[in-house]
Amino acid sequence: MSARNWGVLFVLCGAIFLEGIDVAMLNVALPSIRADLGMSTGELQWVMSAYVLGYGGFMLLGGRAADLFGRRRMFVFWLSVFVLFSGLGGFATEGWMLIAARFATGVAAAFMTPAGLSIITTSFAEGPQRDRALLIYSGTAAGGFSIGLVVGGLLTAADWRLVFFAPVALSAVLLVAALALVPKSPREDRAGQGVDLAGAITVTAAIVLLVLGVERASHAGLGWTVGTLAAGLALLAVFAAVERRAATPLVRLGILRRGSLVRANLVGLLFAAGFFGFQFLVVLYLQELRGWSTLQTSFAMIVIGVDAILSPTLTPRLVGRFGNARVIFGGLLLAALSYGLFLPVGADWTYPMMLPSLILLGLGFSLAYGPLTIVATEGVEESEQGLAGGLLYTSFQFGAALGLSAATAVNVAATDSSSPAALLDGYHAALAVPLSTALLAVAIGAFGLRGGGRPGAVPGAVSTDRRDGADRTDGTGRTDGMGRMDGADRTETRTAI
Repeated sequence: MSARNWGVLFVLCGAIFLEGIDVAMLNVALPSIRADLGMSTGELQWVMSAYVLGYGGFMLLGGRAADLFGRRRMFVFWLSVFVLFSGLGGFATEGWMLIAARFATGVAAAFMTPAGLSIITTSFAEGPQRDRALLIYSGTAAGGFSIGLVVGGLLTAADWRLVFFAPVALSAVLLVAALALVPKSPREDRAGQGVDLAGAITVTAAIVLLVLGVERASHAGLGWTVGTLAAGLALLAVFAAVERRAATPLVRLGILRRGSLVRANLVGLLFAAGFFGFQFLVVLYLQELRGWSTLQTSFAMIVIGVDAILSPTLTPRLVGRFGNARVIFGGLLLAALSYGLFLPVGADWTYPMMLPSLILLGLGFSLAYGPLTIVATEGVEESEQGLAGGLLYTSFQFGAALGLSAATAVNVAATDSSSPAALLDGYHAALAVPLSTALLAVAIGAFGLRGGGRPGAVPGAVSTDRRDGADRTDGTGRTDGMGRMDGADRTETRTAI
């Protein structure tokens, strides 16, 4: 890997680290923000929901915009916007100001994140070099979230506004480095292509409504939730009809014929649902039932951040030996085991009794997250790498919203009082949510194991020459089953999941 490539990776890892630490620090600071700004519980919920709404709702549009208008241009511009509104949140004197700033920050992240991912997938040659870069990238993202929990607690102890001001210095360095190191996208990536406005409007509105419906399901009535989700699904159907007729569609629907991509997105959605739902319940258990402080909780949870170390070190070796599909499957099994071990949690559990679940979850994340990113973007045409990244991150974000909402709804329904016994009953019931999503992810991930794999190579490796529509195999007798689809140049699909 050249020095310039290392520099590019440094910038992109810095940006995803910034996004992760921003979210984690805010989570820790919420109680202090509520006390200082006099926000109700409902308003405080919107501080997080506004970010999720902007991030999840605009992610798909952001991914395609990177392909159409230049990845470097989109990355640098939206990194600037992200920093601006993240910093402005620290000046908020009213709750609505902070909510508006968080929505804008979420929208900026929705454009910045898939642009950064697509820069990696187009700057590094497909294979071991790209895999290593993606695993380092995913480990940095996890590290930002884990470190943010502790740093956020320390900064909040001094002043919650520092949570918004602290990342500005890092972002200034990243902006200068990005301008100097990140290469411009080839001109043909965006030349001569129109913007599918109808598709952009319908898909963004659809995803916003779906995320909003899921995010607010535990706080709004059943009728409102069903109506919102139904409207989102209707707009999604309109979007599909628009894309079939569009000359230059925002999303080429043929990309969804790639089985490995679809499975990676489904597994990513379910994995995120379980991961974030479980963490939310553990935090409630530690703070509501056990009375732990925010800082104590942060230090207790930081062990999950072991994935920041393992993703760039252990995971590449395992992928090289067993292939992405098997490594992902192993990560999913570890996550399911983690949730299962925590099911019998008691009111007097010591930290060592909780530790196996937390360590297994961190190990499971390190095995699943990075390889899922590889599978979801591998074999995709360079001109659609932003789109592939947008699809994946939309799945992650929607899954996180779904998991949090479902866990909250079950917890509330199963808790009939504020007594310790009732609280514990609520946690026990809600912990079935992450376990269920993990087991479903395991079932879907198992389909990727059918092709097997040989040591030192990724299972399911195939070459597909789309110019003549023939499925070409790697000598194992397996094909990708895609055949002729869009007349694109020859691509390689090396992973099955």
